[in-house]
Amino acid sequence: MLKSRQLVTGWVQSAFYAVWIRAGDPRPQPGSRQFNSDRRRIHVLVILAYLLYTVYEADWQIQVAGDFYRNLGASIDADERGINSKFRRLTVKFHPDKIAGSVDPQLAEAFYIRLKQSRDVLADPIKRFAYDRFGPDILGWRSSKTTYDYVFVGIRDTALYYFGTTAMLITLSVVGYLRAASFWRFTAIAAMFALEIYMTTRPEPPAILSHFINPFLVRFTGHAPYLQYQLLAVLRKVLLSFFIALAQVGPVLFPPGPSENKDATPEQLSRLEGLAQTSDQEVMRLLGLEMTPFAGNPTALQDLRAAMRHWLIDNTVKSNAQVRDAMGRVLQPRG
Repeated sequence: MLKSRQLVTGWVQSAFYAVWIRAGDPRPQPGSRQFNSDRRRIHVLVILAYLLYTVYEADWQIQVAGDFYRNLGASIDADERGINSKFRRLTVKFHPDKIAGSVDPQLAEAFYIRLKQSRDVLADPIKRFAYDRFGPDILGWRSSKTTYDYVFVGIRDTALYYFGTTAMLITLSVVGYLRAASFWRFTAIAAMFALEIYMTTRPEPPAILSHFINPFLVRFTGHAPYLQYQLLAVLRKVLLSFFIALAQVGPVLFPPGPSENKDATPEQLSRLEGLAQTSDQEVMRLLGLEMTPFAGNPTALQDLRAAMRHWLIDNTVKSNAQVRDAMGRVLQPRG
Protein backbone atom coordinates (compact mmCIF):
# COMPACT_ATOMS: atom_id res chain seq x y z
CA MET A 1 0.00 0.00 0.00
CA LEU A 2 2.87 2.37 0.81
CA LYS A 3 4.56 1.69 -2.53
CA SER A 4 1.31 2.23 -4.42
CA ARG A 5 0.75 5.64 -2.80
CA GLN A 6 4.37 6.60 -3.50
CA LEU A 7 3.79 5.59 -7.11
CA VAL A 8 0.63 7.70 -7.28
CA THR A 9 2.57 10.62 -5.80
CA GLY A 10 5.16 10.29 -8.57
CA TRP A 11 2.46 10.23 -11.24
CA VAL A 12 0.71 13.28 -9.80
CA GLN A 13 3.97 15.18 -9.54
CA SER A 14 4.87 14.39 -13.15
CA ALA A 15 1.40 15.44 -14.32
CA PHE A 16 1.63 18.63 -12.23
CA TYR A 17 4.93 19.60 -13.84
CA ALA A 18 3.60 18.77 -17.31
CA VAL A 19 0.58 21.06 -16.82
CA TRP A 20 2.06 23.82 -14.67
CA ILE A 21 5.50 24.29 -16.28
CA ARG A 22 5.57 25.59 -19.83
CA ALA A 23 7.23 23.55 -22.55
CA GLY A 24 10.92 24.35 -22.74
CA ASP A 25 11.20 25.68 -19.19
CA PRO A 26 13.45 23.68 -16.87
CA ARG A 27 11.75 21.35 -14.40
CA PRO A 28 12.97 20.78 -10.84
CA GLN A 29 15.42 17.90 -10.91
CA PRO A 30 14.99 14.84 -8.65
CA GLY A 31 16.87 15.41 -5.41
CA SER A 32 16.72 19.20 -5.60
CA ARG A 33 15.17 21.23 -2.80
CA GLN A 34 12.23 22.37 -4.95
CA PHE A 35 11.56 18.83 -6.20
CA ASN A 36 11.57 17.38 -2.69
CA SER A 37 9.37 20.18 -1.36
CA ASP A 38 6.82 19.66 -4.14
CA ARG A 39 6.90 15.91 -3.57
CA ARG A 40 6.16 16.29 0.15
CA ARG A 41 3.19 18.58 -0.52
CA ILE A 42 1.80 16.32 -3.23
CA HIS A 43 2.25 13.28 -1.01
CA VAL A 44 0.22 14.95 1.74
CA LEU A 45 -2.53 15.76 -0.77
CA VAL A 46 -2.54 12.15 -1.98
CA ILE A 47 -2.95 10.94 1.61
CA LEU A 48 -5.83 13.38 2.19
CA ALA A 49 -7.49 12.15 -1.00
CA TYR A 50 -7.08 8.60 0.30
CA LEU A 51 -8.81 9.57 3.55
CA LEU A 52 -11.73 11.08 1.64
CA TYR A 53 -11.99 7.94 -0.46
CA THR A 54 -12.00 5.87 2.73
CA VAL A 55 -15.01 7.81 4.00
CA TYR A 56 -16.79 7.30 0.69
CA GLU A 57 -15.98 3.58 0.63
CA ALA A 58 -17.16 3.03 4.21
CA ASP A 59 -20.40 4.88 3.51
CA TRP A 60 -20.94 2.95 0.27
CA GLN A 61 -20.55 -0.37 2.09
CA ILE A 62 -23.11 0.71 4.68
CA GLN A 63 -25.59 1.79 2.03
CA VAL A 64 -25.20 -1.49 0.14
CA ALA A 65 -25.69 -3.52 3.32
CA GLY A 66 -28.88 -1.61 4.17
CA ASP A 67 -30.63 -1.76 7.54
CA PHE A 68 -33.85 -3.01 9.11
CA TYR A 69 -35.63 0.33 8.63
CA ARG A 70 -34.98 0.36 4.90
CA ASN A 71 -36.00 -3.29 4.65
CA LEU A 72 -39.47 -2.26 5.80
CA GLY A 73 -39.44 1.15 4.12
CA ALA A 74 -39.94 2.84 7.50
CA SER A 75 -38.37 6.02 8.82
CA ILE A 76 -35.93 5.83 11.73
CA ASP A 77 -38.41 7.63 14.01
CA ALA A 78 -41.40 5.40 13.16
CA ASP A 79 -43.31 4.05 16.17
CA GLU A 80 -44.34 0.44 16.77
CA ARG A 81 -47.68 0.91 15.01
CA GLY A 82 -45.96 2.32 11.93
CA ILE A 83 -43.49 -0.59 11.88
CA ASN A 84 -46.27 -3.19 12.04
CA SER A 85 -48.27 -1.35 9.37
CA LYS A 86 -45.31 -1.38 6.98
CA PHE A 87 -44.76 -5.09 7.64
CA ARG A 88 -48.39 -6.01 6.95
CA ARG A 89 -48.33 -4.18 3.62
CA LEU A 90 -45.14 -5.97 2.59
CA THR A 91 -46.57 -9.31 3.73
CA VAL A 92 -49.45 -8.93 1.29
CA LYS A 93 -46.97 -8.52 -1.57
CA PHE A 94 -44.06 -10.74 -0.58
CA HIS A 95 -45.44 -13.62 1.50
CA PRO A 96 -44.10 -16.87 -0.01
CA ASP A 97 -47.65 -18.22 -0.43
CA LYS A 98 -48.61 -15.20 -2.54
CA ILE A 99 -45.54 -15.00 -4.77
CA ALA A 100 -45.94 -15.87 -8.45
CA GLY A 101 -44.66 -19.23 -9.57
CA SER A 102 -41.93 -17.66 -11.72
CA VAL A 103 -40.11 -16.46 -8.58
CA ASP A 104 -37.61 -18.78 -6.88
CA PRO A 105 -39.38 -20.06 -3.71
CA GLN A 106 -36.13 -20.08 -1.72
CA LEU A 107 -35.39 -16.45 -2.56
CA ALA A 108 -38.96 -15.46 -1.69
CA GLU A 109 -38.77 -17.27 1.64
CA ALA A 110 -35.37 -15.74 2.48
CA PHE A 111 -36.67 -12.25 1.68
CA TYR A 112 -39.76 -12.77 3.82
CA ILE A 113 -37.65 -14.06 6.73
CA ARG A 114 -35.55 -10.91 6.46
CA LEU A 115 -38.66 -8.75 6.58
CA LYS A 116 -40.00 -10.62 9.60
CA GLN A 117 -36.65 -10.38 11.36
CA SER A 118 -36.60 -6.63 10.78
CA ARG A 119 -40.14 -6.27 12.15
CA ASP A 120 -39.39 -8.42 15.22
CA VAL A 121 -36.38 -6.29 16.15
CA LEU A 122 -37.88 -2.85 15.50
CA ALA A 123 -41.22 -3.65 17.13
CA ASP A 124 -39.44 -4.61 20.37
CA PRO A 125 -38.29 -1.43 22.20
CA ILE A 126 -35.38 -3.20 23.91
CA LYS A 127 -34.05 -4.83 20.75
CA ARG A 128 -34.60 -1.65 18.78
CA PHE A 129 -32.57 0.33 21.31
CA ALA A 130 -29.74 -2.19 20.99
CA TYR A 131 -29.97 -2.41 17.19
CA ASP A 132 -29.71 1.36 16.70
CA ARG A 133 -26.47 1.36 18.72
CA PHE A 134 -24.78 -1.95 17.93
CA GLY A 135 -26.27 -3.02 14.61
CA PRO A 136 -27.24 -6.51 13.44
CA ASP A 137 -24.61 -8.10 15.72
CA ILE A 138 -27.26 -8.15 18.45
CA LEU A 139 -28.98 -11.04 16.64
CA GLY A 140 -26.20 -13.27 17.93
CA TRP A 141 -26.54 -12.16 21.54
CA ARG A 142 -29.03 -14.86 22.47
CA SER A 143 -28.60 -14.56 26.22
CA SER A 144 -29.36 -10.81 26.29
CA LYS A 145 -32.90 -10.02 27.42
CA THR A 146 -32.84 -6.54 28.96
CA THR A 147 -31.44 -3.21 27.86
CA TYR A 148 -28.68 -3.59 30.44
CA ASP A 149 -27.70 -6.97 28.98
CA TYR A 150 -27.38 -5.59 25.47
CA VAL A 151 -25.45 -2.50 26.59
CA PHE A 152 -23.12 -4.61 28.73
CA VAL A 153 -22.26 -6.97 25.86
CA GLY A 154 -21.88 -4.08 23.41
CA ILE A 155 -19.54 -2.09 25.68
CA ARG A 156 -17.55 -5.23 26.45
CA ASP A 157 -16.96 -5.90 22.76
CA THR A 158 -16.15 -2.23 22.14
CA ALA A 159 -13.64 -2.18 25.01
CA LEU A 160 -11.95 -5.33 23.72
CA TYR A 161 -11.66 -3.78 20.27
CA TYR A 162 -10.03 -0.58 21.53
CA PHE A 163 -7.81 -2.30 24.09
CA GLY A 164 -6.55 -4.60 21.34
CA THR A 165 -5.95 -1.66 19.02
CA THR A 166 -4.11 0.24 21.74
CA ALA A 167 -1.94 -2.78 22.55
CA MET A 168 -1.06 -3.12 18.87
CA LEU A 169 -0.10 0.57 18.64
CA ILE A 170 2.06 0.30 21.76
CA THR A 171 3.81 -2.77 20.37
CA LEU A 172 4.50 -1.07 17.04
CA SER A 173 5.84 2.00 18.84
CA VAL A 174 8.15 -0.10 21.03
CA VAL A 175 9.67 -1.99 18.09
CA GLY A 176 10.33 1.26 16.23
CA TYR A 177 7.30 1.73 14.00
CA LEU A 178 4.66 4.48 14.29
CA ARG A 179 6.80 6.65 16.56
CA ALA A 180 5.92 9.88 14.79
CA ALA A 181 2.94 11.70 16.32
CA SER A 182 2.31 8.93 18.87
CA PHE A 183 0.58 11.40 21.18
CA TRP A 184 -2.04 12.23 18.55
CA ARG A 185 -2.64 8.56 17.81
CA PHE A 186 -3.40 7.68 21.40
CA THR A 187 -5.42 10.87 21.84
CA ALA A 188 -7.55 10.00 18.80
CA ILE A 189 -8.18 6.44 19.95
CA ALA A 190 -9.11 7.60 23.48
CA ALA A 191 -11.49 10.21 22.06
CA MET A 192 -13.09 7.66 19.74
CA PHE A 193 -13.56 5.18 22.57
CA ALA A 194 -15.19 7.86 24.73
CA LEU A 195 -17.47 8.85 21.82
CA GLU A 196 -18.61 5.25 21.32
CA ILE A 197 -19.37 4.82 25.01
CA TYR A 198 -21.36 8.05 24.99
CA MET A 199 -23.35 7.22 21.85
CA THR A 200 -24.19 3.66 22.91
CA THR A 201 -25.30 4.42 26.46
CA ARG A 202 -27.45 7.54 25.97
CA PRO A 203 -31.23 6.98 25.72
CA GLU A 204 -31.43 9.30 22.68
CA PRO A 205 -29.18 9.74 19.64
CA PRO A 206 -26.60 12.52 20.02
CA ALA A 207 -27.87 15.95 19.00
CA ILE A 208 -25.16 16.40 16.37
CA LEU A 209 -26.46 13.30 14.57
CA SER A 210 -30.20 13.91 14.83
CA HIS A 211 -30.16 17.71 14.46
CA PHE A 212 -27.27 18.36 12.07
CA ILE A 213 -25.77 15.39 10.22
CA ASN A 214 -28.95 13.52 9.29
CA PRO A 215 -31.02 16.61 8.35
CA PHE A 216 -28.17 17.86 6.17
CA LEU A 217 -27.74 14.48 4.42
CA VAL A 218 -31.46 14.02 3.79
CA ARG A 219 -32.12 17.56 2.62
CA PHE A 220 -29.10 18.30 0.44
CA THR A 221 -27.84 14.90 -0.75
CA GLY A 222 -30.83 12.55 -0.57
CA HIS A 223 -28.71 10.27 1.58
CA ALA A 224 -30.48 7.94 4.01
CA PRO A 225 -30.10 9.05 7.64
CA TYR A 226 -27.42 7.39 9.72
CA LEU A 227 -28.13 5.18 12.69
CA GLN A 228 -25.69 5.34 15.59
CA TYR A 229 -23.92 2.10 14.70
CA GLN A 230 -23.55 3.17 11.06
CA LEU A 231 -21.93 6.47 11.97
CA LEU A 232 -19.60 4.68 14.37
CA ALA A 233 -18.63 2.20 11.64
CA VAL A 234 -17.67 5.07 9.36
CA LEU A 235 -15.69 6.77 12.12
CA ARG A 236 -13.84 3.55 12.92
CA LYS A 237 -12.78 3.20 9.30
CA VAL A 238 -11.70 6.83 9.23
CA LEU A 239 -9.70 6.32 12.45
CA LEU A 240 -7.86 3.33 10.99
CA SER A 241 -7.09 5.23 7.80
CA PHE A 242 -5.95 8.18 9.92
CA PHE A 243 -3.41 5.94 11.65
CA ILE A 244 -2.09 4.69 8.30
CA ALA A 245 -1.91 8.21 6.90
CA LEU A 246 -0.24 9.61 10.01
CA ALA A 247 2.48 6.97 9.75
CA GLN A 248 3.40 8.39 6.33
CA VAL A 249 2.85 12.12 6.74
CA GLY A 250 3.72 12.22 10.44
CA PRO A 251 7.45 12.81 9.88
CA VAL A 252 6.51 15.69 7.53
CA LEU A 253 3.85 17.28 9.74
CA PHE A 254 5.56 16.50 13.07
CA PRO A 255 9.35 16.55 12.48
CA PRO A 256 11.55 15.50 15.41
CA GLY A 257 12.51 18.35 17.71
CA PRO A 258 16.06 19.51 18.45
CA SER A 259 16.12 17.60 21.72
CA GLU A 260 15.35 14.34 19.94
CA ASN A 261 18.12 14.93 17.41
CA LYS A 262 20.52 15.88 20.21
CA ASP A 263 19.79 12.69 22.11
CA ALA A 264 20.18 10.58 19.00
CA THR A 265 23.58 12.04 17.93
CA PRO A 266 25.81 10.58 20.71
CA GLU A 267 24.23 7.18 20.24
CA GLN A 268 24.87 7.28 16.50
CA LEU A 269 28.47 8.48 16.97
CA SER A 270 29.13 5.72 19.49
CA ARG A 271 27.76 3.12 17.11
CA LEU A 272 29.87 4.54 14.26
CA GLU A 273 33.01 4.49 16.42
CA GLY A 274 32.37 0.85 17.32
CA LEU A 275 31.98 -0.07 13.66
CA ALA A 276 35.23 1.73 12.79
CA GLN A 277 37.16 -0.11 15.51
CA THR A 278 35.75 -3.43 14.37
CA SER A 279 36.75 -2.67 10.78
CA ASP A 280 40.31 -1.77 11.86
CA GLN A 281 40.64 -5.01 13.81
CA GLU A 282 39.37 -7.02 10.85
CA VAL A 283 41.82 -5.31 8.46
CA MET A 284 44.75 -5.98 10.79
CA ARG A 285 43.74 -9.61 11.13
CA LEU A 286 43.53 -10.08 7.36
CA LEU A 287 46.88 -8.32 6.89
CA GLY A 288 48.43 -10.63 9.47
CA LEU A 289 47.12 -13.65 7.59
CA GLU A 290 48.61 -12.33 4.34
CA MET A 291 52.01 -11.82 6.03
CA THR A 292 52.09 -15.31 7.58
CA PRO A 293 54.30 -16.86 4.80
CA PHE A 294 57.00 -14.22 5.47
CA ALA A 295 57.06 -14.66 9.25
CA GLY A 296 60.53 -15.69 10.50
CA ASN A 297 62.25 -14.80 7.21
CA PRO A 298 63.74 -11.27 7.44
CA THR A 299 65.21 -11.42 3.93
CA ALA A 300 61.90 -12.28 2.29
CA LEU A 301 60.13 -9.63 4.36
CA GLN A 302 62.68 -7.00 3.28
CA ASP A 303 62.21 -7.97 -0.39
CA LEU A 304 58.44 -7.69 0.02
CA ARG A 305 58.73 -4.20 1.47
CA ALA A 306 60.98 -3.09 -1.39
CA ALA A 307 58.58 -4.52 -3.98
CA MET A 308 55.59 -2.82 -2.34
CA ARG A 309 57.49 0.48 -2.20
CA HIS A 310 58.28 0.32 -5.91
CA TRP A 311 54.68 -0.63 -6.71
CA LEU A 312 53.32 2.33 -4.74
CA ILE A 313 55.74 4.72 -6.45
CA ASP A 314 54.92 3.41 -9.92
CA ASN A 315 51.19 3.46 -9.24
CA THR A 316 51.35 7.02 -7.90
CA VAL A 317 53.40 8.27 -10.83
CA LYS A 318 51.26 6.54 -13.44
CA SER A 319 48.06 7.90 -11.90
CA ASN A 320 49.21 11.47 -12.58
CA ALA A 321 47.42 12.91 -15.60
CA GLN A 322 50.52 14.67 -17.01
CA VAL A 323 52.62 11.52 -16.69
CA ARG A 324 49.95 9.47 -18.48
CA ASP A 325 49.84 11.98 -21.33
CA ALA A 326 53.64 11.98 -21.68
CA MET A 327 53.76 8.18 -21.69
CA GLY A 328 51.01 8.11 -24.30
CA ARG A 329 52.94 10.45 -26.59
CA VAL A 330 56.13 8.41 -26.21
CA LEU A 331 54.42 5.08 -26.84
CA GLN A 332 52.37 6.41 -29.77
CA PRO A 333 53.57 4.83 -33.04
CA ARG A 334 55.39 7.27 -35.27
CA GLY A 335 53.83 7.76 -38.70
